[in-house]
Amino acid sequence: MAPYSLLVTRLQKALGVRQYHVASVLCQRAKVAMSHFEPNEYIRYDLLEKNIDIVRKRLNRPLTLSEKIVYGHLDDPAKQEIERGKTYLRLRPDRVAMQDATAQMAMLQFISSGLPKVAVPSTIHCDHLIEAQLGGEKDLRRAKDINQEVYNFLATAGAKYGVGFWRPGSGIIHQIILENYAYPGVLLIGTDSHTPNGGGLGGICIGVGGADAVDVMAGIPWELKCPKVIGVKLTGSLSGWTSPKDVILKVAGILTVKGGTGAIVEYHGPGVDSISCTGMATICNMGAEIGATTSVFPYNHRMKKYLSKTGREDIAKLADEYKDHLVPDPGCHYDQLIEINLNELKPHINGPFTPDLAHPVAEVGTVAEKEGWPLDIRVGLIGSCTNSSYEDMGRSAAVAKQALAHGLKCKSQFTITPGSEQIRATIERDGYAQILREVGGIVLANACGPCIGQWDRKDIKKGEKNTIVTSYNRNFTGRNDANPETHAFVTSPEIVTALAIAGTLKFNPETDFLTGKDGKKFKLEAPDADELPRAEFDPGQDTYQHPPKDSSGQRVDVSPTSQRLQLLEPFDKWDGKDLEDLQILIKVKGKCTTDHISAAGPWLKFRGHLDNISNNLLIGAINIENGKANSVRNAVTQEFGPVPDTARYYKKHGIRWVVIGDENYGEGSSREHAALEPRHLGGRAIITKSFARIHETNLKKQGLLPLTFADPADYNKIHPVDKLTIQGLKDFAPGKPLKCIIKHPNGTQETILLNHTFNETQIEWFRAGSALNRMKELQQQ
Repeated sequence: MAPYSLLVTRLQKALGVRQYHVASVLCQRAKVAMSHFEPNEYIRYDLLEKNIDIVRKRLNRPLTLSEKIVYGHLDDPAKQEIERGKTYLRLRPDRVAMQDATAQMAMLQFISSGLPKVAVPSTIHCDHLIEAQLGGEKDLRRAKDINQEVYNFLATAGAKYGVGFWRPGSGIIHQIILENYAYPGVLLIGTDSHTPNGGGLGGICIGVGGADAVDVMAGIPWELKCPKVIGVKLTGSLSGWTSPKDVILKVAGILTVKGGTGAIVEYHGPGVDSISCTGMATICNMGAEIGATTSVFPYNHRMKKYLSKTGREDIAKLADEYKDHLVPDPGCHYDQLIEINLNELKPHINGPFTPDLAHPVAEVGTVAEKEGWPLDIRVGLIGSCTNSSYEDMGRSAAVAKQALAHGLKCKSQFTITPGSEQIRATIERDGYAQILREVGGIVLANACGPCIGQWDRKDIKKGEKNTIVTSYNRNFTGRNDANPETHAFVTSPEIVTALAIAGTLKFNPETDFLTGKDGKKFKLEAPDADELPRAEFDPGQDTYQHPPKDSSGQRVDVSPTSQRLQLLEPFDKWDGKDLEDLQILIKVKGKCTTDHISAAGPWLKFRGHLDNISNNLLIGAINIENGKANSVRNAVTQEFGPVPDTARYYKKHGIRWVVIGDENYGEGSSREHAALEPRHLGGRAIITKSFARIHETNLKKQGLLPLTFADPADYNKIHPVDKLTIQGLKDFAPGKPLKCIIKHPNGTQETILLNHTFNETQIEWFRAGSALNRMKELQQQ
């Protein structure tokens, strides 16, 4: 554990209180604070235990860990209907976390609610708006200058409404949560799809849209479809070049990008103890790529060690007392079970263009040659919210040190993204950062950077075919650098480092040799590094702004002429009629992620301005009519043009429209802009073969109709020139399909059925025009 004096200093800085007050907080044995920054908000294991006992008696069966934590946070455990995959649960999360790109819209919606303060501990983290360009300090200074208006809005809104604010440079939201806010048994929601990172510390941490966050911050029970539970039993132990990242790369290959939809992935078994706490976080983090609601590990000694090292030994001691509730019951049932022997698991690399295309590192070079993927690696990038821990940096530095000892540097460009200011300061102190620089690396700011497209890449031109390898989580087309010809592969940081040194996908560090400066061949040894620093973590610069006790005088200004921020106007209510003669804006062909629907990268600067960011609506989606992106037919003029321009034309002329989508529509990020934009530009429904969980919920929250074909083959019956009428809305009810009349240009018609997953509450959102409108109606009542 960090020295007591260091904890006192940190608390005094964060809270502005005297030392004896800090000591008082630390010594309250019966009440343990959720974090150092909120000494009066306590962990309620007693309530968790009480709720679990109620549910256990009702269900009369052993419970998985996921069930214990989720059902332990039920609003009404005695009466809540519980059926995995069927019923909707009303839950009381412990806290909310928001990153700066999604926090803008979340806070704008909270302001619209008219409420004076948030009802649960909440935080904002500035990590998405910092573009990688020249290096850490220069990029951070540039970001602070360019984004001053947004940062000021978030800081003042946080101060006004009681939300903690982590300034730019503090680090990536998920690393900050792991270091400060996650704990075994917590139920946390975050406005980022990789919020499940906190499952590495035994919590149920779920990515959501901003409207869901507003519900929780408003003190309203949060609704979640009762998750199924996928068990992943781990046996054996990790060793050699095999890393925690390889576990989730293997699982992604098994389950695919939609195999976890509607389920929590629960890891268990004797192999768990061979994985560090931050390694478990890596595995949970990338569970977002299989569509899982979240992922979680059982509480164990690796988590206890991490809690102690990050100054939370009091939480570890309390968790020890309640450990029976923080692990699965013997004999519990999983809806699906996967078994992985870690002794047999080999290093993996997944890609390109999708995170579930799994290859053993030993085979990827051969596959690349066969498929025509570029073998030469232009850039290797390590870090991101998935892999930026002290252990990750240590293992990468161990590989780099071997290369330097033989006079080698990276053949590829090489970048390093520390996960937090604490990680940056500690790897600087312990020499890891310098080793990575010496091998040819550039240390970027403590931020998301290239992982989310915040990368001012100069070494290639757009359209140039090339390969990059990263330790990130996603590798969708154009995600990292906006170049659709960049073949991005995801793997572990140590494999990225080895491949960057070799410069080619054909290198397998387990078997292949490098040639040193002296002409002698050598083989890299498997890296070994400490999972946590031997000395205490260096906290680095203080980057936290605590909300004031009295915020009555705090102003939050949004200029009416701002191009970055825009106050929200309520969406129109449903008019009580069926949706007649909907024009098809676009029939999407193939994969359509939230990156395709609402691109990130340069568009991030408009995340607080709904009208401006709507200019990126569906610009990455492929139109089945012509096989092109951002080119759709205007049904009135018959001219082809950009998707947003066509949607604006329809809106101006009072033409309501619909989008037709393929499988797993909206996979990827939690960004609710992918739902706000179609609603803002006049969309009324999205009809697909299937949806990703978060996006489907986000569409419902904004008053849109996410509908699925009762028969997926009906996708082929609809053509871009058709018009659709959706019938049955007057009798809209849970489980009752809607009718869709397809009107072809030749005058013929076809009728198909459309399914939905709306419950009564969500139907009220639709009728009111949005979930926020419904909240206001209830307040007025």
